[in-house]
Amino acid sequence: MNSEIRKLLEALSQGKVSVDDVLLTLKKDPFDDIDFAKIDTHRAIRQGVPEVVYAPGKTKEQLDGIVTAMKRAGQEIILLTRLDREAAAYLMKKHVMRYDPDSRLGVLGDFPEPDGIGTVLVVTAGTSDIPVAEEAAVTLEALGNRVTRIYDLGVSTPQALIHHLPDILTASVIVAIAGMEGALACILAGYADCPVIAVPTSIGYGASFGGLAALLSMLTSCSNGVSVVNIDNGFGAGYQASMINHMKTLD
Repeated sequence: MNSEIRKLLEALSQGKVSVDDVLLTLKKDPFDDIDFAKIDTHRAIRQGVPEVVYAPGKTKEQLDGIVTAMKRAGQEIILLTRLDREAAAYLMKKHVMRYDPDSRLGVLGDFPEPDGIGTVLVVTAGTSDIPVAEEAAVTLEALGNRVTRIYDLGVSTPQALIHHLPDILTASVIVAIAGMEGALACILAGYADCPVIAVPTSIGYGASFGGLAALLSMLTSCSNGVSVVNIDNGFGAGYQASMINHMKTLD
């Protein structure tokens, strides 16, 4: 059972809401049709996480309409991914929103208290990978996870990796972000006893082919427990890591 329905039923059992309140929540239209977009207002009920907005291809006016509809539906935290500076400036005039130009994430609402089962480790091979890492890390924080960031842990500096072994060995999930040859994920998985989500980045010289070399390297990793998302997809990695970090052990 997902967390939103569980919270609703727990509130009912504690007398904080009535049966009619619960029925009204479940009977509301599952989407809000605003002509150019259909806002999935029941996604949090179905999946435990509300809809996230992919900004590219949408006008700033359309983004404003989508955000307004989400707020009207009671969505407490709204993420906008790949948001450019111009659209962000426009939205910040109309809404209270934080914007990080590096990760290109816009966030409306306060981060929830972390309620995952452990800490998610977000690691980059180089400083140039940080924008993708921040997209993953901020997504994780917005979804209620404790996050530890370790940046520039390149495989050409093995002493740094040894220094951070305690973090690696105690993480519940690791998001490994690397361009070039993408070796970081394979190495981390050789130490960790948790899932490693590999994110290839488009960082590298000509033969890296915009991240394709790192993608293929990660897909053919000899270490067990490595899964791979698309090139530069920090959001996808953060979302997947959050799902893993919120899986509850059955008694």
